[in-house]
Order: sequence, then structure tokens, then C-alpha cells
Amino acid sequence: MSIPFITAPEAADFVKNGDNVGLSGFTASGTPKVVTTAIADKATAEHAKGNPFKINLFTGASTNDYTDGALARADALNFRTPYQSCPDLRKSMNSGRTHYADAHLSELAQKLRYGFFGKINVCIIEAQDVTEDGEIVLGTGVGNVPTFAMMAEKIIIELNSTIHPKIRGLHDVYMPLDPPYRREIPVYKPSDRIGSEVLKVDPKKIVGIVRTDNPGHVAPFSPLDETTMQIGANVCHFLASELKAGRLPKEFLPLQSGVGNVANAVLSGLAADATIPAFTMYTEVVQDSVLKLMEQGKCTFASTCSLSLSDDGLHEFFGNIDFFRDKVLIRPGEISNNPEIVRRLGIISMNTALEADIFGNVNSTHVLGTKMMNGIGGSGDFTRNAYVSIFSCPSITKGGLISNIVPMVSHLDHSEHSVAVLITDQGIADLRGKDPLQRAETIIENCAHPSYRPLLRDYLKLAKGGHTPHTLKSAFAFHQAFIESGNMADAKF
Repeated sequence: MSIPFITAPEAADFVKNGDNVGLSGFTASGTPKVVTTAIADKATAEHAKGNPFKINLFTGASTNDYTDGALARADALNFRTPYQSCPDLRKSMNSGRTHYADAHLSELAQKLRYGFFGKINVCIIEAQDVTEDGEIVLGTGVGNVPTFAMMAEKIIIELNSTIHPKIRGLHDVYMPLDPPYRREIPVYKPSDRIGSEVLKVDPKKIVGIVRTDNPGHVAPFSPLDETTMQIGANVCHFLASELKAGRLPKEFLPLQSGVGNVANAVLSGLAADATIPAFTMYTEVVQDSVLKLMEQGKCTFASTCSLSLSDDGLHEFFGNIDFFRDKVLIRPGEISNNPEIVRRLGIISMNTALEADIFGNVNSTHVLGTKMMNGIGGSGDFTRNAYVSIFSCPSITKGGLISNIVPMVSHLDHSEHSVAVLITDQGIADLRGKDPLQRAETIIENCAHPSYRPLLRDYLKLAKGGHTPHTLKSAFAFHQAFIESGNMADAKF
């Protein structure tokens, strides 16, 4: 059969009001760019006619401004899951215009296959190549597209000429069977290839191919500052001390690192620490800093769901592809984040927190407990199953108006049972084997900023009785003070 070439507006006509739409990609990498913008334009036109038009959008993780941004501005999103990072969508979610279900990234694909969200009407796939018999070479991010494509009634291919043809061979597309037939996922080291280098779909479902030369662009992270560099140094010091104490095997263990400046600072610190041996990564995102680690011989292999590289990083990667080709595999999110594999490989997880409380509970998602920032992402997939789970954050933000160590987190994403180590620019709190009061004392003295330690000590003195001492009347005094005066230091107990 011959697959027709169509325009982006023609592709958008296949998407109807109320449709469930699944997209390829993970972060901005591998995410469609022109068809989603055309869907937003269609929504705007329909609204101008007085017609309803909203879709339910399923992705691998966050997307880009061509997707979440354009669709949010067009008021075209009824429902969104599992993760986002777009300011316009965030505004729509927090105002109640878009329903958002925050979810662990490893779970969405299987929950869709279980039927929990209904059918997928349309799947839109960014691709480097597609054949007449339905073999698709994906872009720099895979996400949940194998499941979306399998379930979809209609598939639209966004063929992007800016994707380097040498990307072929970097993918490892694998989908596990569903219970009761599921077996172990046969990844026993990060470099094990278990699937196909292409995504295979039924070509009869492909309704058209849209050509584009939109590169998308991924901005680099801002330069490291003194605070993030100190956090990175503290994480490296902890890992080095664990090696010395024999609590980590001398061969070391695979690392997982979250996204952002703190994560980059940690990876930069590992590169400079001669006591940390060369290591592998089993993670969800490869950033520019990982390429540098590979070039230095510090990171020997990275299994990932996405090459979330800046424009310069992507140019470097494909310009030196013969060096990187045997050091990277790009997998679906339910494999890159799979709890079974995380626990079996003994992953060291390193993620960031918005805030943590004195007992070791972590809030990764909500500002002041109510406003969604981005989402839990894959942090829970790794944290709950890690060999050792590390959370990092600055001790203060906004020039000291906010303490990121509080009496009680305003929203709970990771409980004290999953958080082994908390690290800030002030120091390291090893929480393993400690009861709640011991954890509180350790976190206050090692992780809280000196300007907030007296207040936190005062709270702990007031919080008497019970296994986890709290004074419920004052548990959110820091947050209340910030709402009232803009400064948590004004808290009164």
C-alpha cells in the first residue's frame, strides 16, 4: 500500500472533539511539533464558531511549546497525563480548565493497555523514517508510543527531516506482556538489548505522513551556581563515603539522575571525583552532562528513554556518533523506569525535591501544597525501588524567603519510607535506620539553612508525644507565614 503525504491541517482533521490522543516523545525530545499546532488552530477555529473542541492528551512525559503550550493557549485540552512542564498548561491546570492526573511515568502505558483510560483514537509519531510496511525509525525520545501505536485507531506520522539518519539503531523498542502472562524483563545490565531498533505498526492504520523540518530546539540549562555546585559536591562525598565503608560494591552501581541544574551539578561533581569509578546509567533522560562523562570515560553506558540534549549537545552527539553509538540505548518509558529492573540492577537514584520536612517526607510537585508545578515524573519509579534513594534541594530559595526544609510538607509525593538520604547545600542527612525524632534532628542540623534552624528546633520542642511528634496547629506555620508576609522566617508557633 502507499501511505499518502498530507498537510498538518489535513492531519488535524482526523482528530475529533473528545478524542484520546497519544504522542511520541519524552520531554521535548521526539515530540510532534506541527500536527499538534494544527490541532490547536483547529480548536481555535471551532471555538470561534461556538463549537466545543477539546482532546484528552496522553504522552510519555513533558512535551514542548508546540504541544502543551499551543493546545493550552487554544483551550484545547480537557484532560492531560502523566507529566508536564509548560507554564501555559500549568496555568490552565491550576485554574481548573484542564483536568490533570499526575502519574508515575512507568505506569501509564500498562494502565492504558488494561483499559483504565479507554481507547486511543489517534497516535501522532515524530519519526526519522517510515516504510510502506509500517516500520518506523523514531526520534530522540520514545516515551509510551509503542502502546499508543498498538492501541490507536489512526496513526499520523510527522516525518522530521532534521532528525539525523544515524539515529537508526539507537532504539530498543520492547513492550512486556500484560498479566497474567508477563515474564521478567530480561535486562540484566544497562547495555542489554531486548527489543527492536524500529517501531512496527500496522500500516493500514497510518492515515498520512506530514513532512516537517522543525528542529524544535532544546535550550541548555543555566550555568551552575555556588549552591548547586555545593549540592553536587555533597552528593559525591556521600557516594564516595559509601564506597569506602563498603556499603556500595567496589564496582559501583548504575545511576539514575533526574532533570535540571541540580542533577547536572551532581553529574559534574562525579566527573571530577577520582574516588568514584567509571559507572553506567539506567535512567530516563540523558542530558548534555552525560555526554561529557562519556567523553571523559567516566560513564561507559547509558540506558535512557530520551536524548534530551541541547542543540549544541545534539550536534556533538551525532557529529561523534561512531563514538557514542555503542554507549546509548533509547527505550520506552515503561522499560527505562521499570521498578522490577530498578530493584534488580541496584540503581542509585538521585532526584530533586521542592521541599522536604524534618521527618524525611518529600514534596516534588506542589507549590504551597496546592499549585501543581510539573509533576512526580519518574522519581517515584526509581525512589521506591532504589538500592539507595537520594533527594536533593537547596536549603533556601528566593534569597532566604523560603526554607525548603519545613516542619511538614504541604503535599506528599515520597514518604519517609522511601527517602534514604536527604542532601542540601548545607550537608547530608543519612536517614537510614533512624526513628522519626532522630531523622528530624539529623535533617535540622545537617540540611536546614542556619537561619531557619532555630525555628525548626523550636517546632520540634513544641511537638511532643507520639511516635512522630507534630503540633498540628503549627505544622504549616512556615507556609502560612509565606502566604501572609512573603517570608517563612516570620513563622510563629
